[in-house]
Amino acid sequence: MRLAYTMTEGRGELDPLLHDLAQEAMARGLRVAGIVQVNRDRPGCARCDMDAIVLPDGPVIRISQSLGREARGCRLDPEGLETAVAVAEARLAAGADLLLVNKFGKQEAGGHGFRPVIAAALEAGTDVLVGVNRMNLEALMAFAGDLAERLPAEAAALRDWLPR
Repeated sequence: MRLAYTMTEGRGELDPLLHDLAQEAMARGLRVAGIVQVNRDRPGCARCDMDAIVLPDGPVIRISQSLGREARGCRLDPEGLETAVAVAEARLAAGADLLLVNKFGKQEAGGHGFRPVIAAALEAGTDVLVGVNRMNLEALMAFAGDLAERLPAEAAALRDWLPR
């Protein structure tokens, strides 16, 4: 079991990288559970729209509140996140080689969201890869301790880290 994280400075830069990594992992025959954002696949999304696909094959769930194109802030939709967590948790329980979570965010820093799923994956011996931003890095490190390995936000490095 391994726990790795990757991060970028820019907003949304990890989403396409992790989405492509999930596709690569599944093409290699790995059983993947978790969640990645798929906004880039939808033209015309508002800045705060966060649509995520529960791996490996859906559903796509809106995890942000729809505040409109002119919204000045973004808000997570607690019900959408809860649904995504429940589906991902069931997929993990059915067996997975990798848990991929697009963001260890404020909910996870507070012990909620995907944090219990990440803990369950680690207890089961499943490799985990999470995206994190600088704001939540300290909380991730407090949760993961010495287990956390930082990976560069580069496709080749992430592919090399994938379980064989």
